[in-house]
Amino acid sequence: MNPDIPVQLLGGITAREFLRDYWQKKPLLIRQAIPDFESPLDADELAGLALEEEVESRLIIENGVRPWEMRRGPFPEDEFSKLPETEWTLLVQAVDQFVPEVAELLENFRFLPSWRIDDVMISYAAPGGSVGPHFDNYDVFLLQGHGKRHWKIGQMCDTDSPLLEHTDLRILADFQGTDEWTLEPGDMLYLPPRLAHWGVAVDDCLTYSVGFRAPSAAEVLTHFTDFLSQFMSDEERYTDADAQPVSDPHQIQRDALDRLKALLAEHMGDERLLLTWFGQFMTEPRYPELVVGPELDDAELLDSLEQGAILIRNPSARLAWSEVDDDLLLFASGQSRLLPGRLRELLKLVCAADALHIDNLGQWLADEDGRSLLCELVKQGSLGFADE
Repeated sequence: MNPDIPVQLLGGITAREFLRDYWQKKPLLIRQAIPDFESPLDADELAGLALEEEVESRLIIENGVRPWEMRRGPFPEDEFSKLPETEWTLLVQAVDQFVPEVAELLENFRFLPSWRIDDVMISYAAPGGSVGPHFDNYDVFLLQGHGKRHWKIGQMCDTDSPLLEHTDLRILADFQGTDEWTLEPGDMLYLPPRLAHWGVAVDDCLTYSVGFRAPSAAEVLTHFTDFLSQFMSDEERYTDADAQPVSDPHQIQRDALDRLKALLAEHMGDERLLLTWFGQFMTEPRYPELVVGPELDDAELLDSLEQGAILIRNPSARLAWSEVDDDLLLFASGQSRLLPGRLRELLKLVCAADALHIDNLGQWLADEDGRSLLCELVKQGSLGFADE
């Protein structure tokens, strides 16, 4: 995507202008971001997904057995027939991993790194349905799929913003509205992190939420240090071979902190390890149990492809790649593999192509490293045969 060409999805501004003026800065309302948009699935189909064991879903009933009652799926078939006619919402996570037509919507967002995208959540709300005023710690695009939803936006929030006492939901106790709009099918609202917002269904409506991965500093430190510890021996310890006599044996001197910082910097500053951890962390699948492949070898894979088999990406898999000196790193569903630089175009093909087959893989199947990589991705489950 040319970053300087106006984009319909962004209301006629360019991707460069959007990232400069709005991304993580301020909201943007886009009327008819996707003109004449028709939802790929309806309310009954969304409810059907919420019955499935592997699908993450929630029901929020504003006036249930207690205010803002939340129930977690999977739900029994008769659950929805017992609900009131108004003021409830069904939320279903990662619908893009189960409905290919929903996954296709993400093609509109390719001006952003694919590894930053978390999932497409879809909510169905009865008239008056809402999840209350709240804020998210990540960017979100809210695309109206069916019906109308009225949105209010408010103040910027943080961990000190007062919340209602609730065991499951983080509902703001004080919402200070600034702007409001009613969205119809095809309209979209972009919201930066920490901006208070409150959506209420005007009628039966479906809303698509494209959310983004934004690991917290605590997550980064915790997971990265756990990752680093795999590469450290027990002999690597705090040392003070340059110590001097002390006047007070109970005081921790400044030079001790300097040695400690040097010990940490030696490992925390390793960019190659940081990149490896980050790529693995950001490609971890939301549902790893859905990323499982068959046992096969290079010869079996090659034979299948020569017989006309087609490989496609597992909808639950995440793929990304990066450069390391003259080599390449491929990240696939939480794992990484170092590869020679000559496979650059193959990595780009694996990450971007809708389908892999003998015609676009031909030259790479003759390469031992390329063939081995494809086989490993199938065995891991990041790639799979289309007919399965």
